[in-house]
Amino acid sequence: MLKNSKKYVKKIDSTNIYDVVIKSPITFAENISLSTKNKIYLKREDLQPTHSFKIRGAYNKIKTLVSKQSVKHVVTASAGNHAQGVAYSARTLKIKATIFMPRTTPTIKIDEVKKMKSKVMLVGDNFDEALDAALKFCEKNKLPFIHPFDDPEVISGQGTIGKEILEDFENKLDAIFVAVGGGGLISGVGAYIKNKQPNIKIIAVEAEDAAGLNKSLKLGKRIKLEKVGLFADGAAAKQIGLNNFKVIEEWIDDSITVTTDEICAAVKDTFIDTRTVPEPTGALALAGLKKYIAKKKIIDKNLIATYCGSNLNFESLSHIVERSKMGEGKELIFSVEVPEIKGSFRKLCKAVGKKNITEFSYRVDDTEIGKILLGVELPLNSKTKKSFVNELEKKKFKLIDLTEDEISKVHLRYMTGGRAGNLPFGNIEEVFKVDFPERPGALMEFLNLLQDKWNISMFHYKNQGSIYGGALVGFSIDKSQKEKLELDLLATEYPFTRVTENKGYQAFLK
Repeated sequence: MLKNSKKYVKKIDSTNIYDVVIKSPITFAENISLSTKNKIYLKREDLQPTHSFKIRGAYNKIKTLVSKQSVKHVVTASAGNHAQGVAYSARTLKIKATIFMPRTTPTIKIDEVKKMKSKVMLVGDNFDEALDAALKFCEKNKLPFIHPFDDPEVISGQGTIGKEILEDFENKLDAIFVAVGGGGLISGVGAYIKNKQPNIKIIAVEAEDAAGLNKSLKLGKRIKLEKVGLFADGAAAKQIGLNNFKVIEEWIDDSITVTTDEICAAVKDTFIDTRTVPEPTGALALAGLKKYIAKKKIIDKNLIATYCGSNLNFESLSHIVERSKMGEGKELIFSVEVPEIKGSFRKLCKAVGKKNITEFSYRVDDTEIGKILLGVELPLNSKTKKSFVNELEKKKFKLIDLTEDEISKVHLRYMTGGRAGNLPFGNIEEVFKVDFPERPGALMEFLNLLQDKWNISMFHYKNQGSIYGGALVGFSIDKSQKEKLELDLLATEYPFTRVTENKGYQAFLK
């Protein structure tokens, strides 16, 4: 019995948001359909006035408050799409809006909200800190808070997407794949679909490093993640909403998680079929759809993925392009050992054959064995990874597979060519991945907190266009200082992971 979700059907049917929101089209994705042997469609929320579905829920909530309570001023916290939805709605309804955003929010998103005449308050380095400040502001000034997902009116606004799909899709529909962060979109869409056509499957899609719903469903209760990845920042919620979970758990058919590389591949797929570029969250549902098809061996089905936004940070494009080949399963990365003798390079290239080499990094060392960072692009009809490795090993090349190693993909490929060698005073090198908020002064703050206690032997950081970026940091220390170093790192309150044993670091940088 769908007791919690049934009430939303009437609310969604009576919701009137089309003085602002467009009835977004459903686009047939021809190329993705051919490659997956299914009929794949995209629900185009990138075409909304704010280029995201978030305006549906925000406008529905604010319009309700204005009409029923004569509200003149609203408050929210958001790093992106919800903020723009609230700002646009407030401007349309001629009321004030104060929007709390983390200091790490890209300038393009801050400027967009300001352009819509909302007041922006930059607080903290993450959403939770901005949210806390917003709620205190609401309490102090007795103002309503517009929640990004955990609110019946917001859920109903997002649910109009489900209503439109049933009205517009002429063929038999087998499943809808929905991106999930806090659960506002899937709870609204699913509630409507499952009460109207329960045979249509609803599949939740989350980023692997922000899979709060997936874990909550397995445990049968809401759980709160300690940390979430921020690449798909529009879906980076630590906990599924209370109202949302009550609805979702009644009818959810399945859920799946996807990697950063798989999201990047889906961004590319979307571009090829629509000539538009989604933000990572906008491609999340399609990434899950592709993975689900492969996992379940699905053919000849009609499937829809929510293309839920295109507010892409331009700076993240290079990162997406780099990672898309790996997400497509078309690029392998290896550490290859070669003897330091004339002709070794030519012998290796001959062994690789006509396969496209995407990366070849090398620097001479004082050992008898050289190490090459090798990237290889494989066409769709190529031999398997195993056969490729076997082919090279038969010719006496020793390989280490780094394709799935995050340290290698994000840092190592930009750093090959230098080693620590013999550190002074008999020291050892300890290596950590440290998460830095991508804002001016973050590195200086980190160094100030360490107070010049430690000698930094290695440092690499590359902006990925996300809210947080990972830096690879090495320290030259005495063996007895390991515990003290980790205690000092803990005191900085910057998230970190020890990666000294990472196979890529060991091969090229140690």
